[in-house]
Amino acid sequence: MRRVPVNPRQLLTWLGLFAGCAGLILQFILSMQAYLANGRDIPGALGTFFTFYTILTNIVLVMIYLSELLPTRRLDLFRHPVTRGSMVACTALVGIYVFLVLRHLTAFTGLFDVADKVLHYVSPSIYLLWWAAAQRHGQLHWRHLPLMLAPTFIYFVYVMARGLWVNEYPYPFMNMAERGYAEVLLGALYMSIALALLAGVAVVADRLFAQNWNSVHD
Repeated sequence: MRRVPVNPRQLLTWLGLFAGCAGLILQFILSMQAYLANGRDIPGALGTFFTFYTILTNIVLVMIYLSELLPTRRLDLFRHPVTRGSMVACTALVGIYVFLVLRHLTAFTGLFDVADKVLHYVSPSIYLLWWAAAQRHGQLHWRHLPLMLAPTFIYFVYVMARGLWVNEYPYPFMNMAERGYAEVLLGALYMSIALALLAGVAVVADRLFAQNWNSVHD
């Protein structure tokens, strides 16, 4: 009996979907238990959980994988090359920032450590491989850079507005109450430059992959 060859595109899609869903569900359960145990109500706990950039980017990755598996037009946004290219920069930023900064601030143990590793390292790594190997390339252009940066800018504005209201921030460099306006805005500028550079790398990589690999996926 002839064996059916493994489709790398499908394999990475299912791996990414599984890793993203597993990491998000585990992190949600652990975080909600911790928040509620510390006296928060459910709306407050949910509000805090969904302010984390890592959570939101991983949700978008799950939606991108679903858009590959489900034909519904409701997921068209997640099939768009700008959306997918933007997430290359966003997920890379997540992994780099956590590795260079956040991992030195908090030492997770047990299941918290498992969820942390999955969402910050495993899920982004799978997505970068998926995008490089499975995405049809050659559709990103330099004019797309503002669109690729826009979601993160909207996120920053939202988190700052919420922080001024409830005096709570998801990341240390955003803490206006402790660091002041000047330091927070300077940190945001550095992060924006880093994200813009990563988005630029995504555009260049998209063009290089188009030259070498598009014929394989046609």
